[in-house]
Amino acid sequence: MALEELVAVTFGDLTSQFMNMPRGTSFVEYEEFRSGYEALRMSTRGFVTFDVDSCWRAIVEDSRAFLALRAILGVTPPEWSDLTREWTDERIPIGVARRFDGAAKKDPSYFAGCSRLVTKRVQAMLEAACTVLQRGVEEVPDGAINRLDKIDTREGIPSISYSAENHVPYAVLLYERYLGRPFAGHRDAVSESVGDVMESAIESLLTGHRIPFRKTKRAERVRGFDQAPDFIIPDEFSPRIVIEAKITGDDGTARDKVSRILRLGQMRDGAIREGKEPWQLIACIDGRGFGVRKQDMRDLLAVTCGKVFTLNTLEGLVPFTDLSNFVPPAP
Repeated sequence: MALEELVAVTFGDLTSQFMNMPRGTSFVEYEEFRSGYEALRMSTRGFVTFDVDSCWRAIVEDSRAFLALRAILGVTPPEWSDLTREWTDERIPIGVARRFDGAAKKDPSYFAGCSRLVTKRVQAMLEAACTVLQRGVEEVPDGAINRLDKIDTREGIPSISYSAENHVPYAVLLYERYLGRPFAGHRDAVSESVGDVMESAIESLLTGHRIPFRKTKRAERVRGFDQAPDFIIPDEFSPRIVIEAKITGDDGTARDKVSRILRLGQMRDGAIREGKEPWQLIACIDGRGFGVRKQDMRDLLAVTCGKVFTLNTLEGLVPFTDLSNFVPPAP
């Protein structure tokens, strides 16, 4: 098949993977969020009594109430940390605020058994939240808009109570806000794991075929490589196959990955010139980011001798590459 036909076929196989995201270990289902919301609603008497004690009782009963309160504020954990510094004497490190948020997602009883230091810090965060919500929107400079200028917080606590009783199901609204720009909040939390969809699929294939492999860690230094590939078969001491994997909808990120693969091709060719055993270079890619520049795809297909696979064609990874030589006979 001619190079241009290969480019067209590979472009046709690329799919937009941004619609699917890893769930990760901290995704909160609506029913779980609703449980925390209800704990907060009941403890504050229908969002009428907003004070540290009522909010603390709620998050002790169900840690997800912490997430519901953050959704009412409409802030990220680092922003809540800043609010706490502004409205109390407590300084909450950004990493600590993120840790509280992550713990609330994973363990509904987290705050019920937390240490005195955690209690002190969380109660300071609750104090800041209650103060801000009680004040509502105040004077705003010309050309600016306040983050509390939302249907449920514009006039402070009465707005929250009114929204909960008279508008769309308030828990649903807050859950959508918590996810953010449908699922953006969760997407940001697992952004580094998006590429793992491809890596996990490759790892599953290799394991299923009982092929020995070495999967490298992020930014790891590997003997014999000035940049570590994602997979080395069987290992870095005797490489026979090297696999680079990436999913991206961003053409800049795709270009960086293509550059890495081309660099691996140069390393392979240099090893051959030195009389070393050659290894096969394979690219496993997907996402529309790789479909922007035709020349990049030409270069990718050329340097891998056509060994480019997408999620749609990944089932051919073992039978149509030298990986087939590493599959042991069936027992």
